[in-house]
Amino acid sequence: MKALKQAFVLLALSAAAAVATHVWHPNAPVWYLADESPAEGEVTIKEVQERWNSDVLWIDARVRERYNEEHIPGALLLNEYERDDLLLEHLEKLQTSGKPIVVYCDAATCEASHKMREYLTQNVGLPEVWVLTGGWPAWKGAAGK
Repeated sequence: MKALKQAFVLLALSAAAAVATHVWHPNAPVWYLADESPAEGEVTIKEVQERWNSDVLWIDARVRERYNEEHIPGALLLNEYERDDLLLEHLEKLQTSGKPIVVYCDAATCEASHKMREYLTQNVGLPEVWVLTGGWPAWKGAAGK
């Protein structure tokens, strides 16, 4: 009986450690969204590769510090905190690239990319703007394969 109790305690501690690691790890996978289809206005990394052969204009909606640490090669920084200044800097490229625009942020549950998509479609008038399902971790995971 004592061995069973010890095994249960070890199992509980292991589960707690796994959950804590998932919660605080910066590149933790999103368990509950793994099999869901993208919402309206969203695309998966697989769709970006298949539909456009990855030839899109990437917009990084994360804060500058995260962008400076690492970003998708060629991605433009355009976040809500510096939006006006950054938009002036990137406006010509946004309007003339002719490529679909895909916005990403830090995680699958991050709203910054959705806010930036809404801003670009409604206020700037860009016709084809998508949000990357899974955000930066999805791209990072696909790049590591």
